[in-house]
Amino acid sequence: MAREVEVIRSGRRKRTISAKLVGEKIQVRVPEGMPARDEEREVAQLVQRLEAKLAKNASSLSDADLERRARQLNNEVLEGRADFTRIRWVTNQNSRWASCTAVTGEIRVSHRLQDVPSYVLDAVIVHELVHTFIRSGHSAEFWEWADRAPLAERAKGYLEAYARQF
Repeated sequence: MAREVEVIRSGRRKRTISAKLVGEKIQVRVPEGMPARDEEREVAQLVQRLEAKLAKNASSLSDADLERRARQLNNEVLEGRADFTRIRWVTNQNSRWASCTAVTGEIRVSHRLQDVPSYVLDAVIVHELVHTFIRSGHSAEFWEWADRAPLAERAKGYLEAYARQF
């Protein structure tokens, strides 16, 4: 499926170009002064790489894989305390990495995390699982459990930097 491509020229950019998926559209940011023939070639190459990456990611971790991972983390990290009914990828969540409806036990994970290292995804999953049994928000007790995720502090740093791309 060929996606719509939007090219945004930026006076702040000097040499590099970048591309990201925004909804169903690919946004490519290029330096304002880039020659047209270079822009056309560079944009085409970057879009091709992003499309290949998106296709790979779409098939790499299914909702069922996500559920298996959540069950494993619940048992290994949270002593089986989490009580969730469903975990799935969603594409309509752009201001959060994931969310949990504690009363139904449903967890939704943003598609933007499909390409992060596994320890980052694990930390996000553990965070949401903790919401299913500690419902007092992000209390000290909540963080004691959430920070049990392997490499939790490193994952927080990764997400902080990753958020700047969006």
